[in-house]
Amino acid sequence: MCGIAGMQTTSGQAPSMTVLNAMSDALTHRGPDGEGSFVSGATGLMQTRLAIIDLETGDQPLFDDEGLALVANGEIYNYLELRRELGEAGFKTHSDCEPPLKLYRRDGVRFADALRGMYAIALYDPDGERLMLTRDPFGIKPLYYAETGHGFIFASEPQALLATGLVSPEMNSPAIGELLQLQFTTGRETAFRHICRVLPGETLVIERGRVLERHRRHALPAEGPRPQSEEHAIVMLEDALIDSVRVHQRSDVPYGMFLSGGIDSSVILACMARLNDQPVKCYTAGFSGTRVRDEREHAARVASATGADHESIDVTEDDFWSLLPAMVASTDDPTADYAIIPTFKLASVAAQDVKVVLCGEGGDELFAGYGRYRAVTRPTWLGGRAMRSRGALDGLKLLRNETPAWRDGIMSAWNKSAIGGRTRLQRAQAVDCADWLPNDLLIKLDRCLMAHSLEGRTPLLDPVVADIAYRLPDNLKLKGRIGKHLLRAWLAKHLPEAEPFARKRGFTVPVGEWIAGRGARLAPLVARQPGVAELCNAERVAALFAGLTTTPAKHDGQAAWLLLYFALWHQHHMLGVPADGPVEEVLSAR
Repeated sequence: MCGIAGMQTTSGQAPSMTVLNAMSDALTHRGPDGEGSFVSGATGLMQTRLAIIDLETGDQPLFDDEGLALVANGEIYNYLELRRELGEAGFKTHSDCEPPLKLYRRDGVRFADALRGMYAIALYDPDGERLMLTRDPFGIKPLYYAETGHGFIFASEPQALLATGLVSPEMNSPAIGELLQLQFTTGRETAFRHICRVLPGETLVIERGRVLERHRRHALPAEGPRPQSEEHAIVMLEDALIDSVRVHQRSDVPYGMFLSGGIDSSVILACMARLNDQPVKCYTAGFSGTRVRDEREHAARVASATGADHESIDVTEDDFWSLLPAMVASTDDPTADYAIIPTFKLASVAAQDVKVVLCGEGGDELFAGYGRYRAVTRPTWLGGRAMRSRGALDGLKLLRNETPAWRDGIMSAWNKSAIGGRTRLQRAQAVDCADWLPNDLLIKLDRCLMAHSLEGRTPLLDPVVADIAYRLPDNLKLKGRIGKHLLRAWLAKHLPEAEPFARKRGFTVPVGEWIAGRGARLAPLVARQPGVAELCNAERVAALFAGLTTTPAKHDGQAAWLLLYFALWHQHHMLGVPADGPVEEVLSAR
């Protein structure tokens, strides 16, 4: 896990070291263990390293004998298998990121098709001075770029691009409209004008500082369900789960896991417990003294059943008010997901013991765990509805310009999902995997963990697991009012203490409860914040906060959280206000 950045000029002149160093400095938190650079002709590459595999010889950039140069952020989990396939001769290191150099010599621009892992890679070929960027199919690892008058720049985080001074922090209004209704943004464009994402699974070819080619490797199979019995499917699933967790544990440093009270992390723990001789180190967050369900007692029982070393971590209201600005500062590509709060706190504690944690992200998307999937599969006359048909601020009259355009990205993904005989359920899953997963859940995980120089790995987001899970018949995903049927059935067999078929309430964070306690004080601060004032009716915003009760309606509490998050995000990322104080102090700064 690392930070990468670079530049290719349009003039043919060498890129400015001032620009390259500015990006590297902005990414130090992603890689505190070392720094490397490379400049050739018009191209420069930088990397800040978090050393996980091959601690001795794995420094980057990596090179081959013919002049290829590579920097990477992430882990290639099948690197041992690739080394055997490609032949050990010629390898200079034991790094998991060296095989892509040989794959490029063999496969050209499609070199990433053979990779199993999470990665953002920049590869420079001196023959034609071609720069290639590629990103893993699920978008686990981030990668951003901007095409400027001076050339093409790229980095692991938008804030590194802004640090160059070649792009300015200007709001992209359509993307902000999505953020305020969806809590995330969709597609290639980001919340910053002129800064774009490399899409999940995409490879860009850049020459003379301009993008010439784009290629795409998709995460999900294009086919419809594969008919099979539950007995056969559960055997296939077990093999895939164990294999994925096994390769995701490849590490030369200590690792652990995040354990919630849910199905997905319990599955990961069950596999890890089987594969490890020593107790698995796991961490669970909870919220003492609040009205939301605390998962720690249940998680402790699950951990005890596997002999895990379990640590319970309390996330308090004081944490919320003191740490929220730093949390928001870490999510420069904004995701107003309140799960950033426990994730950030968990990461701060886990980073004291380990450098890698395995996490359960992806289970709901691949195995159909969300309630919205049942609504999508029902006909309209039985209450069926389109994906994300209602926005968080709908009906509250908070926005100055309330337009349905915020659904354009979701509708585009829905239309593109209609291929290969997919069912409506598969299409809904594909929509979530296109944007919600990479642009909300995985940004949250990446930024909250990398803020503490901690690597997060997601064994459920693996091509082998995805091929089995996505192509399950619908009735092995949804049964009655319960989703993730097959995953639950596997867990009931291998870790029954997790009670996978017991009715559970969804995970939540008491943000509405906490905000309500300071609603009157926050009302003028949020309403007058320049970003909020530009997009929203200030009087309505102030009334929303001032009118919150200690048990706010879900819609009101969610709206207040979104606006508070956006106010802090705009204050720091657009106006440059430091995020090193408590919430009210940061909002008061001008």
